[in-house]
Amino acid sequence: MESLSAQLVTLAAGGTGEAGFAILLIVALGVGAHWLAWRVKVPSILLLLAFGFAVGPGSAMVSGEPILDPDHLFGDLLLPLVGLCVGLILYEGGLTLRARDIKGVSRVVFTLVSLGAVVTWVIGAIGARLVLGLSLELSALLGAILIVTGPTVVGPLLRHIRPAGQSGPILRWEGIVIDPIGAVAAVLVLEVLLAGNPAEAPLTVLIALAKTVVVGGGIGLASALFLLGFLDKFWIPEHLQNPASLMLVVVSYSVSNAFQAESGLLATTVMGVVLANQRRVDLRHILEFKENLSVLIIASLFIVLAARITPEDLEAVNWWKAGLFLGVLIFIARPLAVWVSTTRTELSWRERLFMSWMAPRGIVAAAVASVFSLALEDARAGSNASVLVPLAFTMIVGTVTVYGLTASPLARILGVSDQDPQGIFFVGASPVARSVASVLKRHGVAVSMVDTNRGNVTSGRMAGLNIAYGNILEEIFFENLDLRGMGRVIAMTPNEEVNTLALQRFTHEFGKANLFRLPAKIDRKEKSRPKTDDASKSIPEKIRTGSVDLDPLQSHSSSTGRRVFDTGIDLSTLEKRLASGWVIKATSISDEFTYDDYHTLYGDEAVPMFVIDADGDVTIAVAGKHPTAEPGSKIIALVNPESLFILKPNLAD
Repeated sequence: MESLSAQLVTLAAGGTGEAGFAILLIVALGVGAHWLAWRVKVPSILLLLAFGFAVGPGSAMVSGEPILDPDHLFGDLLLPLVGLCVGLILYEGGLTLRARDIKGVSRVVFTLVSLGAVVTWVIGAIGARLVLGLSLELSALLGAILIVTGPTVVGPLLRHIRPAGQSGPILRWEGIVIDPIGAVAAVLVLEVLLAGNPAEAPLTVLIALAKTVVVGGGIGLASALFLLGFLDKFWIPEHLQNPASLMLVVVSYSVSNAFQAESGLLATTVMGVVLANQRRVDLRHILEFKENLSVLIIASLFIVLAARITPEDLEAVNWWKAGLFLGVLIFIARPLAVWVSTTRTELSWRERLFMSWMAPRGIVAAAVASVFSLALEDARAGSNASVLVPLAFTMIVGTVTVYGLTASPLARILGVSDQDPQGIFFVGASPVARSVASVLKRHGVAVSMVDTNRGNVTSGRMAGLNIAYGNILEEIFFENLDLRGMGRVIAMTPNEEVNTLALQRFTHEFGKANLFRLPAKIDRKEKSRPKTDDASKSIPEKIRTGSVDLDPLQSHSSSTGRRVFDTGIDLSTLEKRLASGWVIKATSISDEFTYDDYHTLYGDEAVPMFVIDADGDVTIAVAGKHPTAEPGSKIIALVNPESLFILKPNLAD
């Protein structure tokens, strides 16, 4: 019997299962690259391109035949499928663009995608002409193609960096909106290049631009309103809402392109933006589905497009000239575009400098270069348009490598990074929550709170806490919350249902691992459980003896959060203990006063809540898992002053 490895070799060589093997390879490499990038903390696009090159031109250089040949696999369907996938990506990106995110800086976004785009185009075209030695036609087309940045590369970098202030929303808006603009600009250049009469070129451009805006914008708006109308009237069952949304995106893209070439990208972007900024229908479930779908699409696209490069394409690139051209884009075009677009704005010089160092090119540049180089070659034989594809990929790899490896350190140096935020957001501002938050704030931890009780809000604000008044379950209020600097959420209202629903709201924003809850009241069965001295027992022993609550919420991530502090502690217990004289205080751990000394001082009654290490990182104590405290850290705990039997001054504050 033929071995599995031999079967795979046969499939890769063109056996009966060639198509199935190729699809398996694309999906496996794409998802595997995303996972590996997450493990080693590098931009996923770098590994995607590397894997694509490996199974495409890389394998062709070794064996003479590529393992993956997308043109042979998909034929004439390849480029239309690539365009449609890009449209889906832009639709998903549009669903994340809310006008509130750029309140006060919308002029900056508009200027970046208009005047800034023109600056990038002009400098890119001049650089291509002078540095790369391309013809005027190809230089203008390459400059237009490289206008785009794109959500496929900007989004992951922003999620990793988490820039503070307005620079993050501005860059996210620019990355999505600039994609259809760059594609339209490339279409206009192509229209001029293919125009039979140069005197008619300006009129051709104006007509093409008008048709693109009217057709793409109109179809996108109509599709969004059509979907909203059906959802608002409940004419589409919930299990069909995602397929219906996907179908409308495909229809919008295809119909728009049928009337005007490359206007489909504008249609899908407009459709997503309109849906994101309406208040009639809750579309979070659609957004979550599209985000998951986009990950797979992006992975597959980069693998496929990188595999299309041939060894001959790579040999046609003058690498030192390409490196010099990359420098023009990074050090001249982008900084000049940003500084021209942000003149006389409230953005600080640090934010402007950070934005000047964030313009990675993504999948749209690769897709547009692939489509338009073929169109130009078909129209003008011998135009050498095929060089656009390897040049575009070189710029993608170069910009992603430079920005991906340096943007995060630069953001930290400039002080505009909110990476790994240590702030804690409290749902509920009861006296207990305010006491906990006040101690955290005194020790440098950013805290923010929300409550529907005006008395709690007023008392908290008088104590200097940042508290918002409103219902966390209301869509509009939730969307307008300022969560900058916040990294974890603790729900501790007296209403268990509110706690659960609130944490479900925050799942997408923070991830399940960063959601915590404090029960309002412990279940009777738990109260009746005999208390044992289990401080020295291992977790398996505690589980066996019943001294650990087996509720998976207490130590594992779930939709309702991990349980904080201790199995015997609930909101009601905290209220009673604080009323009877217990206090929440921070105690410093050092080489002279170790954690063992701390335990001796306060005894088993102390309830550790938080540990702040020497670097300011905060660990939240969860039930069933005892926190550790190294020298230089602080333990914030609920303690009973009457239990002290060793007086050691200056140990606690």
